[in-house]
Amino acid sequence: MGIQGTLEYLSDVLSSAKKGKKKKQMQTVAIKIRMDCEGCARKVKSVLSGVKGAKSVDIDLKQQKATVTGYNVEAKKVLKAAQSTKKKCELWPYVPYNLVAHPYISQAYDKKAPPNMVRKVADTSNITETAMDDRYTVMFSDDNPNACSIM
Repeated sequence: MGIQGTLEYLSDVLSSAKKGKKKKQMQTVAIKIRMDCEGCARKVKSVLSGVKGAKSVDIDLKQQKATVTGYNVEAKKVLKAAQSTKKKCELWPYVPYNLVAHPYISQAYDKKAPPNMVRKVADTSNITETAMDDRYTVMFSDDNPNACSIM
């Protein structure tokens, strides 16, 4: 954080103390946006940096990801600005696979996802047992391995 960042922080703290306002929260919005080349990335970065409240814009061309960080940055406004570039875009749909209860169900698993990431799915998509599964577990006995009902 250099001298400029320190001075900016101190001025924000002093101005908020005088007015009695709460300090604004830093927010981050990530977007998956189709970018083919460096020119596309520059265009997206210039458009997203124009969003009100945006402090910094990071572009990851390999993951097709744009991250906007700033004070009071709204996801809807960032998405609308990204859509104005006429590129296919959506809010970042991926989360680390260890945050999802069942990461390998059909709704979550995505071949195009970055490493160690899966699609964000609602908790309503649970894996449920059926009566057929119970029959398979009863066929074999852990107490007597020679008592296989199939043989």
